[in-house]
Parts: sequence; C-alpha cells; structure tokens
Amino acid sequence: MSDSGQRNGDFTTTNWSVVLEAQRTDVARATAALERLCAKYWHPIYVFIRRRGASHHEAEDLTQSFFSRLLDNEIVKEVDARKGKFRSFILATLTHFLSNEWSRRQTLKRGGRLQFISLDELAAEQLYRQEIVECLTPEKLFDRRWALTVLDHVLARLRQEYTATGKAELFRKLEPGLTGETNLARYAEWAAALNMNEGALKVALHRLRRRFGELLRSEVAHTVTDPEEVAGEIRHLLAATAGE
Repeated sequence: MSDSGQRNGDFTTTNWSVVLEAQRTDVARATAALERLCAKYWHPIYVFIRRRGASHHEAEDLTQSFFSRLLDNEIVKEVDARKGKFRSFILATLTHFLSNEWSRRQTLKRGGRLQFISLDELAAEQLYRQEIVECLTPEKLFDRRWALTVLDHVLARLRQEYTATGKAELFRKLEPGLTGETNLARYAEWAAALNMNEGALKVALHRLRRRFGELLRSEVAHTVTDPEEVAGEIRHLLAATAGE
C-alpha cells in the first residue's frame, strides 16, 4: 500500500486501525469509522446468519440488530485491540451475538427499529441463493462472501478509474484476464476487438493486473492493523473464493 493511499481522506476515516486507535479517546470517530466499514462488509454477515438457520426475514432483523449492538458506544470502547483483523473481529462478535439472541429467543420483530446500515435486502437474498451452501459451513460461507465483497469493491474502483480516463471499453474487454493465465487465442481476440497489436495489448493487461493488485492491497489494508498482515489476508481471501 502506498503512502499516498494512507494519507487520503477515505483511508483515514474507514481503516480498521482508526477504530482501535480511537476507541478510548474519540468514541465518535471510532464509531463513524466502524459504521463505514460495516456498510461495506454487511453481505457476509447476512449470509452467515442465513446459513446458521435463520429465515430470510429473520436474517434481515438479526443483521440490523447486530449492527445496532455493534455500533453502541460501549461495545466500541471494549473492542479488543488484539483482534487484528476486522474480518476475525466481526465473525467472533457475530457468533457471540447470535448465541445470545437465539438462546433468549428475543429476535426483534420486523419494522420496529432504526436501521443503522442501509441494506439491499433483495440483493442479499439473491446472493445467498446463488451460493452453493450445502458443502460450506457458516464460517466458510462467511469467508467466501467476505472475499467476494472485497473483490467487488476493488473491481468497482478499478472500473471507475478506467472509465474516468476514457478507457471503459479497454477495461470491459480485459476484465476477464485479471485472474488466471490467458491463452494466445484470447490475446488475439482482444487485440482485434480493441484495434491493438498483441504487444500493446499485453502491456495494457499487465498494467491492469498491476493496478488491480495495488487496489486489492489497499482494500485489504483497511481491514487489518499491521501492514505485514496484508499479504496473508489476501492469500486467505483468495483461497476462500476457491472454496479451500
């Protein structure tokens, strides 16, 4: 992750380390940073709750109730700084929350509470139904959806960058080549479609992949406290997308 990435306003207001650093001295800042992170990463929370046996509507209620508890000032103050990864913190906190909620059978009724995070509930349920959940534990499904959420954010940022510089068509054509090896036939196909020679196309694809890697590292850095954890977290997330 570059120094410029650490200095920009988005990083300083959404990084998980902000929550940990501000939890004792600036609870409002810690809560605001935590809310922004939750707004980005709520899909894995919903699918985890669904995989644990909740119905569609129960999962909506429990997701919102979880955010309500999580964003409570007292909970923010008690965040354990040793929980280095935001993903690990969320999973542990969510598991504890569900255990308490279901043991007391006090799931909130629909429609009677403030929504802390704006949820696209239809999209969440569609994503859940698209997952092959039979062979995945709730924890593995959580990690898989977390990883796909990270990749979705990275692709959106990359697409926006290329569109802003008038390269939307280049991005659209080369996006399938971001992961995995590309055979010579695909190079020829893309080069013809973009009216480029194959040498220039290979350079363009290399630059796209390099920028994708930079943005991926930046995105993951938002969710860890130690820069040395970034590479390991990326390996974990990529393995999760492959079902490992």
